[in-house]
Parts: sequence; structure tokens; C-alpha cells
Amino acid sequence: MEGQLYSVLSRKPGTSRRGAGWACAVCRTAPATVLDHCHEHGYVRAPVCQSCNTQERPDHLYSNDIRVANRYTRLFHTDTDDWLRHWHRCPGCRARTTLPLPHLAAWTAHTACRSLRPTHRASRGRTPCGVLRVSWTGSQNAPRSCLLTVAVDCCPSGEHRVLARVPYREAVERFRVWLAETAPAVAAAAGPDRVDGLPAQSRPVIADTSGDGLALF
Repeated sequence: MEGQLYSVLSRKPGTSRRGAGWACAVCRTAPATVLDHCHEHGYVRAPVCQSCNTQERPDHLYSNDIRVANRYTRLFHTDTDDWLRHWHRCPGCRARTTLPLPHLAAWTAHTACRSLRPTHRASRGRTPCGVLRVSWTGSQNAPRSCLLTVAVDCCPSGEHRVLARVPYREAVERFRVWLAETAPAVAAAAGPDRVDGLPAQSRPVIADTSGDGLALF
């Protein structure tokens, strides 16, 4: 299934039944229930369980705004290799050594800009301030004009406190450096020399119109 277009594979008879026969490609313990794919490039990644699919999906995804939930600690710190390997099953993300824009935005806010987030005194040391949020203008299809804005909502010093504004290209470059240091095996399999057969332009993020909260990302 890996490397095939979801729009084609999902229409083939028996695809759902075949996917249900696998263990989750991320946790490798629970049975797979959904066929995960990259919404920017359209490629199938692998069958995953409902829990991992929910963990992966950005909180409150709108057209250009997400809340960075605490579960990103698991995605970018605790189980980093598993998640990066899974996301890079998409040939488009692997060739461009990046992540889909919502995930790249979450990584930028949660990891690259972590030191900028204010903290407050708590009973056990200090606690991060407010709710971390990241929005963007433009898209990955126009990288020169795409800008990520990292902010904290409900900060005592202001309801909406902007921490950083990071150009898309800078965010991608930061991610590449971090990837090489954090998951060298994943980074070694990525790169611009692996672009055969890829679309010339990335596809836009597909909005979740199902209303059931189970969209695949």
C-alpha cells in the first residue's frame, strides 16, 4: 500500500478489509482500523489504529490555525522515531524532508520555539503559560509568502501573546537540522534526490468536512 495514491487505492474493492488485517504501523500493538495518508501529497502511508490516528490529528484544525495539544510531547519527544518514520512513508514528505504544513507548524511551535514560551511558578517548579497556538498565512505551495505565527492564548500578560513569526522555508530548514540530529536513520532515507514520480506541486491540505472528528492526517 505504501507509496500508492489514496484516491486510487481507497476505491479498490477490499482495501478496507486488507488494512484491517494488519497491526497498527505506528504502535505495532493494536489492530489497524483506518488507512492513513498524507493530505498534502495524496500518498498512502500505512494502516493505523484509531488511537494513533487520533493522536496524529492536529487539535482544532481550521484552514490555517491549530492548537498545539500536550500530545505533541509524545509525537515529537517520546515516540519521535516511530512518528517521523510513519510521516515519511509519504514519498512527497520524504523527498522534501519536511512534514505536512499542520504538523510542521505544530513542530515549530512545540519544539523549535519551546524556549520562547513563558512559564509561571507552580507547586512543583514552573508550568508553561496558557495554550500554545500556531497559525499561518499562505501555504506550502507558495513558500516565499508562507509565514507561521506562534502564540500563546490566555497568557496573564495578554490574552494573545505572539512568541515568534517564522517563515515557512526557515521552519523547513530548522526541521531538517533537528531531524538529522534526532532521527538520523529517518533523515538518511530522505532528500531531494528521491523525487521520481512526485507531483510537481504539492496539493493543498484537504479540509475535514466529515464532522465526525476522524479525518486522516
